[in-house]
Amino acid sequence: MDLGLGGATVVVSGGSKGMGRAAVECFAREGARVAVLARGKQALDETVARALELGAPEAYGVVTDLTDNASVTAAFDEVCGAWSALNVLVNAAGPVDVGLRPFEQLDDDEWQATFDIGTLSAVRTVRAALPLLRAAEWARIVNVSAHSTRRQSPGLVAYTASKAALTSLTKNLSQSLAPDGILVNTVSPGSFLSEGMKGYLRALPPERGVDPESLTDAMRVIKEDFGHPAFLPRAGDPSEIGPVIAFVGSKANSYMTGADINVDGGSDF
Repeated sequence: MDLGLGGATVVVSGGSKGMGRAAVECFAREGARVAVLARGKQALDETVARALELGAPEAYGVVTDLTDNASVTAAFDEVCGAWSALNVLVNAAGPVDVGLRPFEQLDDDEWQATFDIGTLSAVRTVRAALPLLRAAEWARIVNVSAHSTRRQSPGLVAYTASKAALTSLTKNLSQSLAPDGILVNTVSPGSFLSEGMKGYLRALPPERGVDPESLTDAMRVIKEDFGHPAFLPRAGDPSEIGPVIAFVGSKANSYMTGADINVDGGSDF
């Protein structure tokens, strides 16, 4: 299936690791030009090199602090200097601390930090990208939320709240930007072996016998500690979310907007 991404311009925020990087790689395979925004230069350089290797005609990274509006604005000034229009904006950044923290243990600073990256990073990038998106022949915004907004876990209260806010923002933007022809959707991963989850697994006591690289062990822990089992007996690999993001952000997606697409390995939600 031709996604119509050949030569398209794509920005992926939080695109140097995990699901964001998986999205970058899929866009690259489809022949899109990709700019990656993230904080760490080494991971950015590695992601850009991989994108070029996979066939992106153009790829570059911009060191960006997504929690700082001036940094985000400067990043899009650089994008604007390279491209006159933007077809796709993907917001894949998110809080990486998946440790079980009940409500009463979270202070204001932790709440603010979680929302700063989980919700407000997307607010900043969309605001900065709008002139370029409106200048494009066709444009899409894809925000990566979380399936946990439908399956609550008391230990993920701040993370889930920030992602629920992102999902609500996406729905609102789909309505306000529809007259501009900009389609805005959410992709909500379920239980994936993300970098944050790997960190959680590594911190578990040895007697639990968990291999932090095992999709099966990850699902066992997700079921036991978070109460989020899936029909499939394993967690998802980040590479499995990339093609979904690429389709939702593509020209081939011509009529879906305001949707929240679950990629969760099967659930009743």
